[in-house]
Amino acid sequence: MAIQQIRLFGDPVLRTKADPVVDFDKELRRLVKDLTDTMLDAPGAGLAAPQIGVSLRVFTYNVDGEVGHLINPQLDLSDEIQDGDEGCLSIPNLAFPCTRALRAVARGYNEYGDPVVIEGSEKLARCFQHETDHLDGILFVDRLDRETRKAALRAIRQADWANGGRADSGANAEAAKIPQIKASPHPTFGQAR
Repeated sequence: MAIQQIRLFGDPVLRTKADPVVDFDKELRRLVKDLTDTMLDAPGAGLAAPQIGVSLRVFTYNVDGEVGHLINPQLDLSDEIQDGDEGCLSIPNLAFPCTRALRAVARGYNEYGDPVVIEGSEKLARCFQHETDHLDGILFVDRLDRETRKAALRAIRQADWANGGRADSGANAEAAKIPQIKASPHPTFGQAR
């Protein structure tokens, strides 16, 4: 088991667009295992490579007993939407209502480079969108309506863990005090920005 440290809100790697995977090798399979082990240990519904400090387009998921991974994901989203609470392992112990597409078709590759297509609705679709956002440097708080985002950022600033990045570092506490909001390249379902 290779449990990795999960990066927290304020760590710059969470705001950086991840690079596409080009080598489907032993190193990649090790990354997928580390992500899976860390996600299951946390426990979480998903975990993206940037959350453990690796800027590659890889995520794992664990929804309703289905554990898997996707590399270089591309999403096709339904026009129908869902509302529900959403949280994040990089923003621990906080959840806020977030609008997402109700269904998603995720296309990408497995750890051996084989093409994969996974269809999901509700929680699985939410997970795919959340984790793909991580790969684009987007956090779920960026998707919240204006008032909820204000409340979320206030809660983050007040959280015990808000020390600007990795759980064991006190570096850059100012990043947690002045949250950065990043515009999403994906649909926001008409939410106020």
